[in-house]
Amino acid sequence: MSTKTFASHADLEEKQVSFVQLSEHAWAYTAEGDPNTGIIIGDDAVMVIDTQATPVMAQDVIRRIRTVTDKPIKYVLMSHYHAVRVLGASAYMAEGGEQIIASQDTYDLIVQRGEQDKASEIGRFPRLFQNVESVPPGLTWPTMTFTGKMTVWLGKLEVQLLQLGRGHTKGDTVAWLPQEKVLFSGDLVEFDATPYAGDAYFQDWPQTLRNIAALQPEKLVPGRGAALATPEQVQAGLQGTEAFVTELFASVKAGAAAGKPLRDVYEETFKALQPKYGHWVIFNHCMPFDVTRAYDEATQYPDPRIWTAERDIEMWKALEG
Repeated sequence: MSTKTFASHADLEEKQVSFVQLSEHAWAYTAEGDPNTGIIIGDDAVMVIDTQATPVMAQDVIRRIRTVTDKPIKYVLMSHYHAVRVLGASAYMAEGGEQIIASQDTYDLIVQRGEQDKASEIGRFPRLFQNVESVPPGLTWPTMTFTGKMTVWLGKLEVQLLQLGRGHTKGDTVAWLPQEKVLFSGDLVEFDATPYAGDAYFQDWPQTLRNIAALQPEKLVPGRGAALATPEQVQAGLQGTEAFVTELFASVKAGAAAGKPLRDVYEETFKALQPKYGHWVIFNHCMPFDVTRAYDEATQYPDPRIWTAERDIEMWKALEG
C-alpha cells in the first residue's frame, strides 16, 4: 500500500472530455472523473458553475459553449473555494463576465486559507493545472456573495443558488433549476469518484445530501464523474457519496475512540473501504487527506485545519512513508 510519491503524481493520463445537454438550459462538461463544469444557458446570458483550474483549461469549456450559443457568459458561480475549481475564472471575465458569485462562507474561506490552498493543490495535482502560468497573480475573488439562498433570473429562467448545509466544505453551494429539476452539486456529490474530504464536515455531510434529495432532482451534475441523467442515476450518486462519507467516518471514529494512533486508523480504514470503493477515481490520493480530517473531527478539531504544501508532505510521510 505504501508509496513514496503523492498518488496524484502517478496520475498523468489525459482524460476524455464530454459536453452533454441535460435539459433545455442545462449542460455538463465532464472529464472521466476530473473536475466538472456546469453550464446554464438562459434566455439572455450564460452561467458557468466551477471554472476549471486555469484560464487555458477554461478556454476549452468556452470553445464548447460557443458551439451552442453566442450569448455572453455573464455569471460564474463558485460552488466552493478550492483552487482547482476557481482559478480559471479570468477566462470567463474576458468573455463578458460580470459577476463571480459565491456564498459568504466561501468568501471567508478564501480570505482565511486561499493562498495556502492554492499552493497545496498545485503541488498535489500538477496534471489538473495545465498551463498554470496562465493563472493571473493572486486569487479569484467573488464580486457578489450571499447567505442561504439567492435567485438569479436569466430572462425567464429561474436559477436558485442554495446553501443546503456543510459537507465538502463549509461554503458549499448548489445551483438548482426548479423548472427543469436539474441540480449542479459541486463536490457535495461525486459519481464513481472518491469524495475529497480534507476540508469536510463529516457529521453534517449526510444530512446535506438528504437536503439535496428532498428537492427531487431528476438530473444532476456532480463535482466529478459522469452527468447523472435519470432520477435513478441521481439516487445512485447521492447514496454512493453518503455511504462513503458515513462508512469512512464511522471507521475513523471507532479507531479514535479506542485510542489508536492516526496511522493505525488510516491503515484499518483504507483496508475496510478499498474492496467497495478502491476502483473509484482518486481513491489512493484522497484517502490520507480524508482519514486525517475525519480523525481531526472525531478528536479535537471541529473545523478543518488549513492544508499547506508542507503539511501535505508531512501527512503523506506519516501515513504512507
